[in-house]
Amino acid sequence: MAWLTLKAAYRYKLIWVLTAILIGGVVILPLIIKDDGTARGFTQILLTYTLALTTGILGFTTLWMACSTLARDVEECQIQVVAVKPIARWQIWMGKYIGIMALNALLLTLAGTCIYFLLQSRSRNLPEKQRELLRNEVLVARAEAREPSVEADIERETERVFQQRQKNNPQANLDWKFVRNQVREQVRAVFQVVRPGFQRVWKINLGFAKNRLADEPLFLRIKFNAADGKEGATYLGLWEVGEQTSPRLHREMMSLAADTFHEFKVPAHLLDKDGNLLITFINRNETALLFPLDDGMEVLYREGSFGLNFARGLCIILCWLSFLAAIGLAASSYLSFPVASFVSVGVLIVGFSSGTISQVIEQGTIGAVNHETGVADQPAAIDFVALPVFKSLLKLIQLVEGFSPIDALSSGRSISWLILGQAFFQICVVLGGIICLAGIGIFQRRELATAQGTS
Repeated sequence: MAWLTLKAAYRYKLIWVLTAILIGGVVILPLIIKDDGTARGFTQILLTYTLALTTGILGFTTLWMACSTLARDVEECQIQVVAVKPIARWQIWMGKYIGIMALNALLLTLAGTCIYFLLQSRSRNLPEKQRELLRNEVLVARAEAREPSVEADIERETERVFQQRQKNNPQANLDWKFVRNQVREQVRAVFQVVRPGFQRVWKINLGFAKNRLADEPLFLRIKFNAADGKEGATYLGLWEVGEQTSPRLHREMMSLAADTFHEFKVPAHLLDKDGNLLITFINRNETALLFPLDDGMEVLYREGSFGLNFARGLCIILCWLSFLAAIGLAASSYLSFPVASFVSVGVLIVGFSSGTISQVIEQGTIGAVNHETGVADQPAAIDFVALPVFKSLLKLIQLVEGFSPIDALSSGRSISWLILGQAFFQICVVLGGIICLAGIGIFQRRELATAQGTS
């Protein structure tokens, strides 16, 4: 069945058309579109654009093939000829799934090979400084290290302050849920804000990588927000990296813009004996600066080569395509081609609405919300049904959306084997497996003899 599915794609000229579109999209267009000569512009055109285009083309094609290959066979009464042979229906279903994924793997390998060699060849045309930047920040696999999470400390301090306020105002007619949220934000600010003239210290442990990083330079990736919010302004700060008593202490004064990521290199031999990197920032401005807990400070270090990292990124994209193939085949197991396509696109739209679903869950209602308090004045009547459904949907969506190979490759982030294994398990085994079982079960019980031919 898998081979017949590939032969059908070949017979309908689908393989040749897709090959031409992919080569045109990932090779010809990047050669026509010129970058600005910087490593960032080069990456945007030749990596982010081409991978996103490849994923979009193959994703659309996967849905179209998955919805059409089974639905049309049923509608045109071709499946009845196959079903009477000594082959189980689940083998028919899985054969089509494997055939679609074999075609996807072939085309994705072709596109990925073109992108990889195009990156290597075009990078030689960049200035030497930009080539070095590209080698250190993009064409590499870099792992990240952050400070341990302080969310538990924030929750403990929030509870302490909240209990104290309730004790001091026992008779107050207040929205205590709103008060608690305010207290949490105030406590969180203490962990994030650096006031003028004050300093913030990060202690980041590099773990088992400390031994092989002794002679390797490290990169700091930082982001902060300014309290005054002046457009186009830069903010002065003194950065000290390493132990304060060490003769190797690295000190650098920099003026940086707010609300954007900055990355700079620090020399080797700055780790202490326990593998910790101490980073101190002293605020030299007249306004407070806020470093977000999630992405305010990261230490990046080289973990592997770009080639293997690129291959793992393509494998995650293939996992996405397998999920789309399962959705399309499951829909076409019972529905006609137009309806199956509509249902599949509807599922994708729900998946792209994770931001809206998260907002509804955070607000606690699908109805109107008071923007001053952030909560609903009066909950909607169907909230008791809608909210549990939205929470379940969000958990399912996050199983797929938790992986971003294109962003990781564009920023030189490492896609480890653990991440790839987790992506395969969550997307292919858990979600894809559930949808495949549902599709096979529906197809197993469908009365194929009732299908009407088109002739």
